[in-house]
Amino acid sequence: MTRRYLALWFPLLPTDRLRIQEGMGSAATGGQLDAPPDAPLVLVAKVKGALRLGAVDAHARALGIAPGQTLADARALHPDLVVADMDEDADRHWLRRLAEHCIAWSPRVTVIPPDGVTLDIAGSEHLFGGEAGLAAQAEETFAAIGMRVRMAAACTAQGAQALARHARLPVGDERQALRALPVQALGLDEEATLALRRAGLKTIGDLASRAAASIAARFGADAVTALRRLLGEEHAPIDPLAQPEPLHCERRFAEPVALQASIAACFVDLLREAARMLEQRGLGGRRFVLTLFRSDGARHRLAIETGLPTRDPAPVLRLFDERIGALADPLDPGFGYDRITLFLPVTEPLAASQPALDGGEQEAGALADLIDRLSTRLGPGTLCRLVPQDSHIPEQAQLALPAIHARAPVHWPTPPAGEPPLRPLFLFDPPQPVEVIAEVPDGPPHRFRWRRKLHEVRLYEGPERIAAEWWRRKGGEDPGKGGLTRDYYRIEDVRGRRYWIFRHGLYDEKPDPKWYLHGLFA
Repeated sequence: MTRRYLALWFPLLPTDRLRIQEGMGSAATGGQLDAPPDAPLVLVAKVKGALRLGAVDAHARALGIAPGQTLADARALHPDLVVADMDEDADRHWLRRLAEHCIAWSPRVTVIPPDGVTLDIAGSEHLFGGEAGLAAQAEETFAAIGMRVRMAAACTAQGAQALARHARLPVGDERQALRALPVQALGLDEEATLALRRAGLKTIGDLASRAAASIAARFGADAVTALRRLLGEEHAPIDPLAQPEPLHCERRFAEPVALQASIAACFVDLLREAARMLEQRGLGGRRFVLTLFRSDGARHRLAIETGLPTRDPAPVLRLFDERIGALADPLDPGFGYDRITLFLPVTEPLAASQPALDGGEQEAGALADLIDRLSTRLGPGTLCRLVPQDSHIPEQAQLALPAIHARAPVHWPTPPAGEPPLRPLFLFDPPQPVEVIAEVPDGPPHRFRWRRKLHEVRLYEGPERIAAEWWRRKGGEDPGKGGLTRDYYRIEDVRGRRYWIFRHGLYDEKPDPKWYLHGLFA
């Protein structure tokens, strides 16, 4: 199989990392930033007694400020710079976290210090729609968290990184693009790179046209090795991240165990052992799988999930009791179990936390425990939580997810004090068609008929115009599929009932647009 590698280069990793952590309220940054997001940011380190710029963000680059300058020279160009200290340890840790996130796309991920990650995607890219689909998903993921990234794919790991860092993207012909790269793409030290340029060898193609023996004699064997690896003439194995083994605890018995008390004691012992292992790794379990192996070869498998990571045996034991109680057929030990295993396939970081004085953490923990118990007893799909989505289309602005899988709720936008809500609490899916009589064709409803009942409009507010998503096809009678403009009106009839009505399409988009009732106000 031809190897394919996807290289990710984070050109602004130190500054992006600091802004993200400051936005998350991370204590690790020490609150170094106190400036708007568009303010130019530079990170400094002491070099030979002088403060020099180790990293700059995009706003600072646009002002002509570059790494390597002294802080005094940079402030002469722009006095209002936001200055913070370089933290190479934090950058290395952040890069490793980014690489661990990439394991979702490939099991072979390599960290390229100080700001690169390489994925061996041979055999896995088809799961994401090919190389282009995988790259698009990775770019979208990192853009969502605020990381700028450049990506390129090639037949060698070194070639992919070189293209990501030095080529004009996207790349058409990989071979020609590699030969057009500057000699800096070899990754040699500054002295060797300067020697190559002084000899008139400015591109990889210039260097590849020379005999390997002459290159080694004049510039060293490292230059030949780097060139051969870049062009795929020599294989260089990558050192992938070591993935931690899933937590697994097991008990074997010399004689089959059938007593309920003995089985329960064994299970508690397994949970305590798992808790110690989780604590050593700084993790908490999200999914626990208990398997009981009967002496006659039968297996009983029980699985539970938690909304928050935990390593406390007590709530996990209660959830397993709920799971056993919800079984249609009770567990039958038969002639006894000769082996019991506990497997934790899903874990998440779990750090120590200090309760607040108002008891908010206790309330959140009690709610999470209630969600876990109900989801375990009734099934994960029976209890849902609305999660806001970044969409201006009303029916797409929220998503109903199983509460045990959804993250902790975020704050929904609230109207100003004393103002009525802009959106109704109840939406019809799909919107209900109505017959509307308006004073002018593109005016507000004067009266409307819904479910064979006529409603006289007393008050209205609007229109609120919501444009269609540009990538959707225009036309169509179904408001959930057509890409037409919507004009929404908040309506109150003579009986005091309030409705949310919209006209699906403008008259220059469609000669006879339809009206729909989308929601009811409380």
